[in-house]
Amino acid sequence: MIRFERFVLPNGLKVIVHRDNSTPMAVVNIMYDVGARDEDPNKTGFAHLFEHLMFGGSLHIPSYDGPLQMAGGENNAYTSNDVTNYYIQLPAENLETAFWLESDRMLSLAFGEKSLEVQRKVVSEEFKEHYLNKPYGDVWHKMRDLAYKIHPYRWMTIGKDLSHIENATLEDVKRFFFKHYRPQNAILVVAGNITVEKVKELTEKWFGDIPTGEKYTRDLPQEPEQTEARKMEVRADVPLDAFYKCWHIYPRKDKRYYIADLITEILSGGGSSRLFHSLVKEKKLFSAIECYHSGSLDAGTLVIEGKLVKGVKMEDAEKAVENELERMRTEKVTATELQKVKNKVESLIAFEDMSLTNRANSLAFYELLGDADLMNHELEKYNVVTAEDILRESRNIFRPENSNTLYYHSKN
Repeated sequence: MIRFERFVLPNGLKVIVHRDNSTPMAVVNIMYDVGARDEDPNKTGFAHLFEHLMFGGSLHIPSYDGPLQMAGGENNAYTSNDVTNYYIQLPAENLETAFWLESDRMLSLAFGEKSLEVQRKVVSEEFKEHYLNKPYGDVWHKMRDLAYKIHPYRWMTIGKDLSHIENATLEDVKRFFFKHYRPQNAILVVAGNITVEKVKELTEKWFGDIPTGEKYTRDLPQEPEQTEARKMEVRADVPLDAFYKCWHIYPRKDKRYYIADLITEILSGGGSSRLFHSLVKEKKLFSAIECYHSGSLDAGTLVIEGKLVKGVKMEDAEKAVENELERMRTEKVTATELQKVKNKVESLIAFEDMSLTNRANSLAFYELLGDADLMNHELEKYNVVTAEDILRESRNIFRPENSNTLYYHSKN
């Protein structure tokens, strides 16, 4: 049980405090309710660009990393299609340094042509290196385009097109910042060797005067149900043929999400899982294969991807995958196999909760889902899943008309 207290500032900033006196450290985590799904389809990549810009200096603090290092701290950030998250870990006695740094960049970044130009170049190079020039780097640009026609999950966090970041103006960037990076759109979690009183005092001192920002309603276009199978074939300069297939699944808050998650574990949760055991070890069709899902807030995808052994035909590989899916659709998973994957999920949750940084991040994420206390009840949601649930949802998910397939052929 992860215990915490919460309060809200008049400007709308939600604050969660989690005490852990077994450590001399503290974590300050700020999650903004903004991701790539909130971007203009003609100006994508902005949420990710901000992950870089937020470290480029703010109104009163020209260097973000310098003061933090002097305080014995370290920091990082990540952006997804759904959220943007920044976190600092530092000795608890230097907690105020983190409040000073985070509040100043929430108040206002040091917007300038020079800072934008520097980060634009960094992001453009990242786009080229990881998505244009790297083997298989463009797979998810193609797969998202195939699977989504309306919802903004149709582009990746890095952006849909390199030109969107290359052409981003200072005015575009400012508008995006002052819409999304506001107190009423943020959740602050403070965890570690701290007290609620101290956190309240520091939060009011450093964040209390920041303007709320304008409230807006997220109104994203919903993806219609897919009614026919989609397929694409590409040839590229890659070492091995690769097979990708995805199916639409459920939003994060849907109880069927937990069933889909366990299906991925049955198919691909380690060396004894079905896909690995059958298609890698026994039949030697794939050199590697995995099944996972996007974990996204809105309806995401469940994915199977694998690299083929040289000489294996793509159609034979796909047929072998389909045979395993047919088993999922027609035979109930045994009680032993189901319990095994539930045990694995339980150990993963327990292992994740050992880290103070992970706990702070999870509290912010579940609060964004609706209530931080949800993280204390995740395991119950997995434990109530039955073999009948697995069978029913396998039949629902793995329908041909719900599928998107990419044959990625090697030119070699």
